[in-house]
Amino acid sequence: MAYETIIIETVDTHVGVIILNRPDQMNTFSSQMADELVRALRKMDMEPDIRVILLKGAGKAFSAGIDINELADKTALKYQEWIRRMEEPLVHVSKMKTPVIAQLQGVAAANGMGLAAAADLVIAAENVRMGLTAINVGLNCVGPVIPVARCVGRKKALELLLYGRLLKAKEAFDLGLINKIVPKEELDAQGLNWAKELALKSPVAVQIAKSAFYAAEDMAYEKQFAYMNEAFARLCTTGDAKEGVSAFFEKRTPDWKGS
Repeated sequence: MAYETIIIETVDTHVGVIILNRPDQMNTFSSQMADELVRALRKMDMEPDIRVILLKGAGKAFSAGIDINELADKTALKYQEWIRRMEEPLVHVSKMKTPVIAQLQGVAAANGMGLAAAADLVIAAENVRMGLTAINVGLNCVGPVIPVARCVGRKKALELLLYGRLLKAKEAFDLGLINKIVPKEELDAQGLNWAKELALKSPVAVQIAKSAFYAAEDMAYEKQFAYMNEAFARLCTTGDAKEGVSAFFEKRTPDWKGS
């Protein structure tokens, strides 16, 4: 099925690219774009050759949040279903085996900030501004604040939620919302290179690492170790683990099979 609000590409075999494509609306989330994004994420996650997904926005912004043109004339139940659809991409990233790198430029606000925080990794241009801005128009970002809080902690998350201030790139980096800041003119090249670098790792090792990390995140401390140890033992039985160790001793580049 064709997409109307996003673009999907495959780059260098192992990197899949998803582009939010509503540039005239600053890539604000419509119901259609939210649905298409989840569908594209699911599709790419099932592609055996795609090892990393790079998620970015067309035009000047990553995403300025939700399209408030859809806000009017709903019952409470319809509002609940509507916002669930908007936030489904944020939830879905943690369920995927494939790592997702968000590439940010311009504004990443409200649901757009939530999507960036929900991504596994973030690379951003130095002109990025991030914020949970819905409070400024009498709404709030109680959904997007969930992944944001996991990055920045309780007190700072509440401040961002209640004040709606836009953070500059350096402050967002210092809070743990961004992994790398790069010059604006280098963002596309460096974002792709970072994705390609991750795609060189064993896909099995990366997938087990990501899945185990999210599964163990809310467990009790001791149970986290038990769960991670089981995940590591499972990894040790794979062909990629054996190939990686052999390649290390033989001083050669490993040939990953993804199994």
